Amino acid sequence: MRGAFSDQGGLFSYIAAEARVPKDHPLRAIRALVRGVLNELNRSLSGLYAREGRPSIPPEQLLSALLLQVFYGIRSERQLMEQLDYNLLYRWFVGLSPDDPVWDPSVFTKNRDRLQNGEVFAKFMSKLLNHPQVRPLLSDEHFSVDGTLIEAWASQKSFRPKDGSGDDDGGANFHGQKRKNDTHASTTDPDSRLYRKAAGREAKLCYMGHAVMENRHGLAVAGMVTHATGTAERGASETMLKAKAKQAGRRITAGEDKAYDTAEHVTKLRGLNVTPHVTQYNTASPRGRQSAIDTRTTRHQGYGMSQSRRAMIECIFGWGKQHGTMRKTKHRGIARVATDFMLNLIAYNLIRIPKLVAA
Repeated sequence: MRGAFSDQGGLFSYIAAEARVPKDHPLRAIRALVRGVLNELNRSLSGLYAREGRPSIPPEQLLSALLLQVFYGIRSERQLMEQLDYNLLYRWFVGLSPDDPVWDPSVFTKNRDRLQNGEVFAKFMSKLLNHPQVRPLLSDEHFSVDGTLIEAWASQKSFRPKDGSGDDDGGANFHGQKRKNDTHASTTDPDSRLYRKAAGREAKLCYMGHAVMENRHGLAVAGMVTHATGTAERGASETMLKAKAKQAGRRITAGEDKAYDTAEHVTKLRGLNVTPHVTQYNTASPRGRQSAIDTRTTRHQGYGMSQSRRAMIECIFGWGKQHGTMRKTKHRGIARVATDFMLNLIAYNLIRIPKLVAA
């Protein structure tokens, strides 16, 4: 028998959003984990708001919505609000009922800046890593460090001389010009830097994101964003590993690629109570560069294990650029880019943790 077609659905629905989400949906385990961490952050979140005045967007819903944006690679807050308006799965994850109105994109962005200024994302990462289910998964002795380029939200035409010269064509014709970060800056995003990843590659306006991964299960345990310079990777590594060595209270190991193989960097790490398991720089160099890592380090079995596990950190960057929002940032300014980078690290961990716990 043919069913009757009705162009309009029922006016009322008596099925809760909870019942519409499949029992085995991956977001269920992630949502439970996020709610547990947010409960522990309740006091910190309360300190960011005044006791009186007009109620703002609840920070729990705000942070959940930002995580959704990274999970599904939603390119802007405006598109996020649009999808929250009609997507019941998103509403369920954030904690909105089907009848609740969504927020204005501009108001949402303003409230996001409040969390950024309160360092809520770093606190969320810390609470997540210390969660009773997560803590046993982490290694507190063996780590890996690497960096990646994050393309800035600025065009090559915006990279103009700092003294204001050469603006007759609006920066449209820059071919053949000698442009350096010392003499030029982007008028769109002054914090970005012109950087070339390798010889023969094009130079782009970008930032540099850095991450520390624990070697047991490949989870991100720290991250930061810096200006894109030739020494940024080593400087960020020293800063983050110093904190990890102090937290561990004993000597730790750090696997790194050959870009970190300099005598100065290796000496600094050893002084920070870190054993540098750095890939040896064996490529012929016209300057006679030699590796700072010798057989005193490479002869140990742990060196080979660190080099093997080190490759897993590329999965973090690969996921953030393929599925998250790490490939090309939609934010301007190093503080906002750092916040988005930290969100990508948190989202990667949240996707991995339920699978590891179940295993």
